[in-house]
Amino acid sequence: MPDEDIIGRIDELIDQERQLRSRAVGQGLGHDEQQRLDQLERRLDQCWDLLRQRRAKEEFHEDPAQARPRPTDEVESYRQ
Repeated sequence: MPDEDIIGRIDELIDQERQLRSRAVGQGLGHDEQQRLDQLERRLDQCWDLLRQRRAKEEFHEDPAQARPRPTDEVESYRQ
């Protein structure tokens, strides 16, 4: 998947996240909406991680196509 496709996916996920967050203002989110927001945040983290992997591989003259999405629990553990 080319960087442009990953960036396009990130943009789509950000738009969805913004829509949910704007609905949350004042009234909060229901259970399903909160779960969707959590899912969007995890997926965004995965996409950003994949993009960073691809760019690092390119920087070190490796094949960026060899980068693979990592499991969300692995990507999420970087924050801790």
